[in-house]
Amino acid sequence: MEKITILLVDDHKLIRETWALLLNSDPRFQVVGETDDVNQALEICREKHPVVVLMDINMTPINGFEGTKLIRKYVPATKVIGMSMHSMPAYARRMLQSGAHGYVTKNSSKEELFEALVEVQKGNKYICEEVKNILAHQALDESGETGPDLNVLSRREIDVIQLIKEGLSSKEIAQKLEISLKTVEVHRYNILKKLHLKNTAALVNFINSQGL
Repeated sequence: MEKITILLVDDHKLIRETWALLLNSDPRFQVVGETDDVNQALEICREKHPVVVLMDINMTPINGFEGTKLIRKYVPATKVIGMSMHSMPAYARRMLQSGAHGYVTKNSSKEELFEALVEVQKGNKYICEEVKNILAHQALDESGETGPDLNVLSRREIDVIQLIKEGLSSKEIAQKLEISLKTVEVHRYNILKKLHLKNTAALVNFINSQGL
């Protein structure tokens, strides 16, 4: 059986090395490259045409969402699986909208990662159990109340939430995202309004309570 060739894209060297060791230990898979840079990932894809790219979403200066769009545009035969510490359905949805065929979290088991690779290689879409369980919980909420839903947020608002959770001030967020302080404040206001939350403390409590 022909091996599923894989390119690893993550900005942590230890994670790339661990993934490579794990994947190469299974006869179905072969890691053909690894990098921490989206532009280099695109060049490797053009040269080696891996079947699947395992793409971390939190990278700089080009993040995994934009990286996925580039790979799907210039090397359309290569499929992408997003990989992240985030279990928010909004991240998975954004990754799929960017052209990815799958999404797994770094809490996923080895078996689930292997299953994702096989399914995506077949042309199927794959979402890990952790994210699917959150979606099921939201759908089966017996309270019938419409609680905060992160899926209503824009991509930039999700970026702001992530930095708020990391403890950054509005000024630090503005510098990090290269936008004005006023724009950050507008984003913060819109986030609270969309999620029906009173303040930033309530937002952080909500994210933590959901394990996001």
